[in-house]
Amino acid sequence: MTDRYGADVLAGDWRKPPRGRSQQVPAEIGLVVEDVQTGWCGAVVSVEKSGGMRVVHLEDRHGRRRGFPMGPGFLIDGSPVELIAPVPAADATALQAARDAASRTASGSRAVADAPARVARGSRIFVEGKHDAELVEKVWGADLRVEGVVVEPLHGVDDLAAVIRDFAPTPERRLGVLVDHLVPGTKEARIVAEALAIPQARQDVLVLGHPYVDVWQSIRPERLGWEKWPVIPRGTSWKHGILAELGWPHDTQADVATGWKRILGTVRSYADLQPELLGRVEELIDFVTAVP
Repeated sequence: MTDRYGADVLAGDWRKPPRGRSQQVPAEIGLVVEDVQTGWCGAVVSVEKSGGMRVVHLEDRHGRRRGFPMGPGFLIDGSPVELIAPVPAADATALQAARDAASRTASGSRAVADAPARVARGSRIFVEGKHDAELVEKVWGADLRVEGVVVEPLHGVDDLAAVIRDFAPTPERRLGVLVDHLVPGTKEARIVAEALAIPQARQDVLVLGHPYVDVWQSIRPERLGWEKWPVIPRGTSWKHGILAELGWPHDTQADVATGWKRILGTVRSYADLQPELLGRVEELIDFVTAVP
């Protein structure tokens, strides 16, 4: 019999924090964790006693090391953990093997050691601008080189239909397009609908988008010290307004370029991006690399 009032909202662990409850994890060599307070992300390289307490040392991807008190206050893939003393380590060979096994690209894929870049496919992924292309390269660059996929900036989607016609997609030469601010009722939604209506876009073109005003906004605001991205008043350039909110120079295009480099520098891996962008890029990569 159907319960017309639904489930009891207080049933279950309703006090559970949004990220879930912290789990105890041994601080094994090679384990990649993030310190919640500082945002420092790195692999465990050693654990020692200092001043009557245990300290775990993390090494980031640039080879820099930093020590933190062992215990709560760490994240693994966004979930809270409490680091505890590791099981006594095996020999150095086993430790290196564990490190190698844990090696992943910025997108979270397993890193392929010494893999040469593949000859570029005929298929392409187009993104709206230079900043989009640089962000995709930073997170998915290693994967794209293994797959032989080239990402190119469109510098806007106003003439997307013409871009598709000029590209002349085929089953062996697919086209994926990532569009900013693709939400119902927008100019972007209309342009995409018109472009997908042309015969050349029937089978071998995939256009996807994220809901953000600009690709900057697909970076988690916590990386810039915000709980959420600020709302910029109408009539104000969005990027200039964001830089002003950050207290950075924002008067010229050179200021915008410098500001973007600083923002991009806060991105370390896929974990620093919003899921709405992650899913769309992964789907486009799968589409253009699919074997016909």
